[in-house]
Amino acid sequence: MRLLEHLLIALPAVFFVVDPPGAVPLFLAMTARDSRDKVRSMALRACVAGALLLFFFAFFGALIFKMFGVTLAAFRVAGGILLMLTALDMLRAETSKTKTSDAETAEGVEKEDIAIVPLAMPVLSGPGSIAAVMVLMADQDVYPRGLAVGIAILITFVVTYVTLMGAQKLTKYLGQTGIAVTQRIFGLLLAALAIQFIADGARQLWKG
Repeated sequence: MRLLEHLLIALPAVFFVVDPPGAVPLFLAMTARDSRDKVRSMALRACVAGALLLFFFAFFGALIFKMFGVTLAAFRVAGGILLMLTALDMLRAETSKTKTSDAETAEGVEKEDIAIVPLAMPVLSGPGSIAAVMVLMADQDVYPRGLAVGIAILITFVVTYVTLMGAQKLTKYLGQTGIAVTQRIFGLLLAALAIQFIADGARQLWKG
């Protein structure tokens, strides 16, 4: 039951900030001239690399806190603000500038292989998702919180791979309007999570 409770918190937090449907337009633009086999290979490698990156920051983020002398409360506030910026862009159905810039997208269109940069990082595993998993894991036991975060990352990137492979069908079925509506719903939920992160951090800072 505790594992399920933690998973119900971790899965939406990770899934909404990675935002698989939001990556579809960028993915289609950057792979328009590639063969089906190459697209499949890049999608798979991007999802594996993105998941490994989040795993690293989730389970070793505490060492980064100690190295730079950053308190958990301060990072929760900073992470919440970053997630809020991402959520506001999603509510406007825009690609978040914390994930990728216009210049990075244009460069990705010209690159032969986009799997690691910019697809895995920063489109899928950007500053927002890194902050989210670090806050979810900070000063928590590996079980059940760590297991829940790990499962959430795995589920998110399995769904992301399926979404990228079906990107053309998804765009045809939902259309740009449907994808924009989905992004706005995710943005609203992510904004609520961001406020919770900020509130928890501010409360700890006030007590400290």
